[in-house]
Amino acid sequence: MAEAAKAKKKKTGSKISARKRARQNLKHYARNKTLLSKMRNCIKTLKASLASKNKTEAEKALKAALPVIASMATKGILHKNAAARYTSRLTKQFNSL
Repeated sequence: MAEAAKAKKKKTGSKISARKRARQNLKHYARNKTLLSKMRNCIKTLKASLASKNKTEAEKALKAALPVIASMATKGILHKNAAARYTSRLTKQFNSL
């Protein structure tokens, strides 16, 4: 009887933490999704301005995109090497204008 009570108590405890973890996962998923979307939009605007060969517009877009990419790496949403790769490739494309 005592073992059954312990097992029941243990089971409920894990349910509570599992529910909390599920709630946290939803919050983190939503936050990460919006931040990734913001980063992708910055990259899209930069690539569009690079395609139009407008150097001043591209420079503004690059200056806006690089800090966003760096912040994704510091927040752990994007791996630091992936962020460096994005930065390097976009800067290289801008310099080739």
